[in-house]
Amino acid sequence: MARTALTREEVLETAAALVKQDGPAALTMRKLAAELGTAVTSIYWHVGNRESLLDALVERTVADLSAITPRGRTPAARIVSVARALRRDLRERPHLVAMVHERGLTERMFLPTQRALAHEVHAAGLRGARAAEVVRAVQFQVVGYVLVERNRERAPVQSPAEEELWEAETTDPDDPALARALASPIDTERLFTASVRALVDGLLGPGGEGGGTPD
Repeated sequence: MARTALTREEVLETAAALVKQDGPAALTMRKLAAELGTAVTSIYWHVGNRESLLDALVERTVADLSAITPRGRTPAARIVSVARALRRDLRERPHLVAMVHERGLTERMFLPTQRALAHEVHAAGLRGARAAEVVRAVQFQVVGYVLVERNRERAPVQSPAEEELWEAETTDPDDPALARALASPIDTERLFTASVRALVDGLLGPGGEGGGTPD
């Protein structure tokens, strides 16, 4: 028997989960109704047709990415925390972010993050064009890093892999420690954090409270 107690938020939550898993092309009203244990007509009543549903998912994604709270004891640490949170959010919902981009709302999606970064850059003592440069550099670093990660994950299996290529160099007397490190799996989270910290410290400069670790 079809269920009767259904909310719009439940519909959107389930639809978002389906898109996260299989992409928007796999989202049909029949599949969504089956997941919810209800009739297709009930879905239409709550969210309209499929295009209206996709529009609602886009708006929901934009709202979700505005809920980043900076953490840390210094402006530099808080900027790094914003970058880490943005990377995590983008990686968790690639299909939904792609839908936002296709609808021309990418800049609107990033605006809350830019505002959070601008607040911290001001706290570090920067203003004007220099402050804007920091905001954009951090944003570009995050987006570029996520794109590289996604490309590596979707690339064909490499043979030989990077690790295998460097294993033969571990006996190189010039820098065996470097070769051993490059022969090890990549800790993408650690690498991302290190690269953002270095970027932020360099851009804020001596007077910008660089350094520090986000809580």
